[in-house]
Amino acid sequence: MDPARAAEVARLLVGAVDLHCHSGPAAMPRILGHTQAFQEAEDAGFKALLYKDHYYVGMPHCAVLKDIYPDSKVELFSGVALNNASGGINPHAVDHAIKLGGKIVWMPTFAASNHIQAYAAKSFPKTAKPMLPPIPLTVLDANGELIDEAKQICDLIAEADIILAGGHLHVSELFVLFEEAKKRGVKKMMVNHPTYIIGCSDDDIRSLVGLGAYMEHSICMFVPSRAKQHEPSDLVHLMEVAGADRTILGSDLGLTQAPKPVDGFRMIVSNLLDLQVSEEDIRKITSANAARLLDLAA
Repeated sequence: MDPARAAEVARLLVGAVDLHCHSGPAAMPRILGHTQAFQEAEDAGFKALLYKDHYYVGMPHCAVLKDIYPDSKVELFSGVALNNASGGINPHAVDHAIKLGGKIVWMPTFAASNHIQAYAAKSFPKTAKPMLPPIPLTVLDANGELIDEAKQICDLIAEADIILAGGHLHVSELFVLFEEAKKRGVKKMMVNHPTYIIGCSDDDIRSLVGLGAYMEHSICMFVPSRAKQHEPSDLVHLMEVAGADRTILGSDLGLTQAPKPVDGFRMIVSNLLDLQVSEEDIRKITSANAARLLDLAA
């Protein structure tokens, strides 16, 4: 990246928010730790960084880092992913996460029935040490209705006014979940990587946005990495489908054979500039929309 472009990208990333940072320690192999991810976000002028682990809450790590670096400007957050290690679709895990200051609840990811079915005939990156096989999870009962535990979780999320994220549930589950969540007062809903695992069509994205959801696209899937599935031009299309006001970029980085989170942001912003995306829209999808979900001034 030439110096002029690098300076332009650096300017646009001041105030950025990453809602999907996969630093370690983690059961999955990671290329950087929470401290390094925090320091690199701080150096780049990010407003906030949200740690995501599929198996544990990250709020204690946030608190320790803020104690060690009290003068840092970047805000640190985390939440809980409702996989088997957290007891599955478990209201007690959600309640505990909220009491620790959690800002997001991800519905099942690696333990989602949808995820397990998608990888039944192909390999998925392994944990560093073998773990017990996941018990498949869904938020729906045999009649396609939302289970009581998911309803209680929606109530807890609504009361705390935090983010309900779809995790790796199938789009058909998301419609049932988000419709009920909206009825129960949940105001912050987000679909994680709608084009990966989830199965969203353009019409699905429009309908979910109509329910009030944000689309979070994973940068790792649009820049050179082992997770790449799309070209940056595809992201421009997806922004047009949902609208820039309902689109969020999360790095989903920290995985091996991929850029570090802040570097991923730099790469995709440069790509979007090449594609004539306006600075206003770039700031919306890298900062303002996510900041709003975290109740931070944009």
